[in-house]
Amino acid sequence: MSKRVFVHVPYPQIGAHLPFILERRLSPEIYFPADALDAAAPAQLAETAQVLAGEGLSCTIHAPFMDLNPGSLERMLRDATMHRFRQVLDAAELLRPEVMVFHPGFDRWRYGEAQGQWLELSVAAWREVLQRTKEIGTVVAVENIFEEEPSTLKALFEAVQEPSFGHCFDVGHWNLFKRVGMEKWFEALGTWIKEVHIHDNCGTKDDHAPPGEGAIDFQLFFRLMERYAPDAAYTIESHSRAHLESSLQVLTPYLG
Repeated sequence: MSKRVFVHVPYPQIGAHLPFILERRLSPEIYFPADALDAAAPAQLAETAQVLAGEGLSCTIHAPFMDLNPGSLERMLRDATMHRFRQVLDAAELLRPEVMVFHPGFDRWRYGEAQGQWLELSVAAWREVLQRTKEIGTVVAVENIFEEEPSTLKALFEAVQEPSFGHCFDVGHWNLFKRVGMEKWFEALGTWIKEVHIHDNCGTKDDHAPPGEGAIDFQLFFRLMERYAPDAAYTIESHSRAHLESSLQVLTPYLG
């Protein structure tokens, strides 16, 4: 089987890694930290898009996330978040990604008693994002971060109810924070999955290790993906070339 496979590349490093990406025929998931968005020149973004398209490669985008929260109860933090989101959407107009991954900004320790307020504010923010992404022709995927179980993300997807708005299942984050098994997670959110992030850990640290070097059951993961989200995009979230090479070797039988 052949899947839509992408590899994690921070935008400040895209120039250094582009020869390797092109040689190996790898489509990048381009991560934009906030500082990179401030420095990104439209001409450079357009050139990257042209090079990828010329090689028959596409991309996805990972939006900035540090200290951002589209559902924050603090107006100034929501304003800062939407400023960054608008910047990355401007970049997306040039790069034309297949999927854009965003973090939700929720954790139960801060918003447990204010989940309804967070949800209402978050829905408004995502509706603004979707106005732009529909014009661009890309899909929005909200990633699990600190979520211990799927109810808050399910409530968000049900409230927004847009075909181009769904879930990025990060299996590494699930393994760190889970209070439910993978099968229960997929039962709740599997049909909303638009993209997955693949990396491994032993449940104590976000190692971003190659599959097989941690405790995640990847055979179960791929069985569930075939059942619930066979057309999703797959991003290998390795943070070094050595880990990427190991991940590609392990995952080839699953991803083609």
